[in-house]
Amino acid sequence: MRSLVVDDLAPFDDWPAAVRASLTHLHRIVGLDVWMLTEVTGAEQVVLHAHPREAVPAGTSFPWEQTFCRAMVSGTGPRVATVTAAVPVYSQLLAGHPDRIAAYIGVPLVTRSGALFGTLCGFSARAQPRSMTRFLPTIEHTARLLSTLLPADSTGDPVNG
Repeated sequence: MRSLVVDDLAPFDDWPAAVRASLTHLHRIVGLDVWMLTEVTGAEQVVLHAHPREAVPAGTSFPWEQTFCRAMVSGTGPRVATVTAAVPVYSQLLAGHPDRIAAYIGVPLVTRSGALFGTLCGFSARAQPRSMTRFLPTIEHTARLLSTLLPADSTGDPVNG
């Protein structure tokens, strides 16, 4: 009997390893400049992981009220904006961002209790074609898997935005 070759499909060692692999995969297939997994803690959105890592260092925080992700989670902004300047709520937020965010895609990560943990999001300094929306189901699925794998002690803030 032949032995099975499954090393490339072995489970990830832990949640951070699964996150890093997911961000790398999304960067490769979607092609935005930066992918991040963040946690919302109080009034801050904190970057836990980013790909490429040097683009946004882990621990970087942003005022939650001034983020694209806050607008997306609250429902005032869409999950996909291929041209952020064309979306009024994102256009208003652009003035407060030192870095150019011309395209954005993001989805929430939710704990088992239904609380907001954070977000899975990507952005680009260049506007993207409308066809980028075809990746939304993959990104939503990835976020749901990562939400399922969240450590049991993750609490998050209520999902009321």
